[in-house]
Amino acid sequence: MRSHERAANVALLGLTLAPLFIKVNPNINVILSACLTVYVGCYRSVKPTPPSETMSNEHAMRFPLVGSAMLLSLFLLFKFLSKDLVNAVLTCYFFVLGIIALSATLLPSIKRFLPKHWNEDLIIWHAPYFHSFTVEFTRSQIVASIPGTFFCAWYASQKHWLANNILGISFCIQGIEMLSLGSFKTGAILLSGLFVYDIFWVFFTPVMVSVAKSFDAPIKLLFPTSDAARPFSMLGLGDIVIPGIFVALALRFDVSRGKQNRYFNSAFLGYTVGLVLTIVVMNWFQAAQPALLYIVPGVVGFVAVHCIWNGEVKPFLEYDESKIAANRNSESNLEDVGDKTSKKLE
Repeated sequence: MRSHERAANVALLGLTLAPLFIKVNPNINVILSACLTVYVGCYRSVKPTPPSETMSNEHAMRFPLVGSAMLLSLFLLFKFLSKDLVNAVLTCYFFVLGIIALSATLLPSIKRFLPKHWNEDLIIWHAPYFHSFTVEFTRSQIVASIPGTFFCAWYASQKHWLANNILGISFCIQGIEMLSLGSFKTGAILLSGLFVYDIFWVFFTPVMVSVAKSFDAPIKLLFPTSDAARPFSMLGLGDIVIPGIFVALALRFDVSRGKQNRYFNSAFLGYTVGLVLTIVVMNWFQAAQPALLYIVPGVVGFVAVHCIWNGEVKPFLEYDESKIAANRNSESNLEDVGDKTSKKLE
C-alpha cells in the first residue's frame, strides 16, 4: 500500500469517527466520505491480474429493471407487513453480509502481521450431507472475521449510526474493488439506465424515499446534523458504488497503459463535481435529489471530454478487461502445455 492510499484510509477512518467528538458539517461530511470511499475502493481494485468475471452489456441493460423490481418489492413489503418484522429479517441478512464485507476490508491490514502460510494455505470445508458444497478460506480470513463478528453483533443490537456507516463503507469498498464493468461501453449503458432509474423513482413516485426511510439497514450512510426535525443526512450506497466502479475502471485503464492516472483523475473529478452539485441543489430546494442525475453526467462527461481532447477515443472504447483476462488465461495454458511437452521430451 502506497503512502497516498494509506493516507486516504486514515482520513476516511478519521472522518467517520469525527462526529463522535466534534461538530462536522453534514454536507462536507457527505462529500468527503463518499469521495474518500471511492478513492480507496478504486486503488484496491488494481490487482496484478484483471478480473475474470465482468458485467456484459445485457446484464447492464437488465440491471435497472431488476433494481426497480427489488425496490418496488421492498416498498410493498413495508406497506403490507410489519416494518419491525421486515427489518428484523433484513438485520439477520445484513449481519452475515456485514461480517463478510468487514472481514474482507480488514484482511489486507491484518495479513501483514500474520505468518505467510496463514495467508496462503487454504482450508477446505465440506458441508455435511451436501459434500458437493465446499467453502475455501485461510487462517487469516478466520482471524479477520473475529472483529467483524463482534462489530456486526454490536450493530445488530444497537443500530448505532457509526456501526451503520462502517458497514456501509465496507460494502462500498468491496463493491468497487470486486465488481468490474469490463468495458467503458458497458459502463455507459449501466450508468445511463440507472440515471433514468434514479430520476423516475425519486421524482415521479414516493417509493425510493419511502424505502430509504423505512429500511433500517446499512444500505445508506447517515451523517448527524444539528436539526432535531431531521437528525441525519443520508446518501445511498448505490450513489457511491455504481459510479465508483466506473471510476475504478478508468484507473485500471490508466494502469494497463502505464499512464499516470490520466482518466482516473477526470472520472474522480467528475464524481466530486456531481456530488457537490447534488448537495447544492438539495439544499437549495430543501428536497431529496436523485444523486445519479448529477453524478452520471459528471463522471461520463468529464471522461468523454478528456478522451476526445486527447484523441484516444478508439483505444478507450476498445478496452475490455474480459478479453484481457481471456488472453492471459490462454497464454498461461499454452505455457503449461509447453512445460509438459518439454518434460516428456526430456
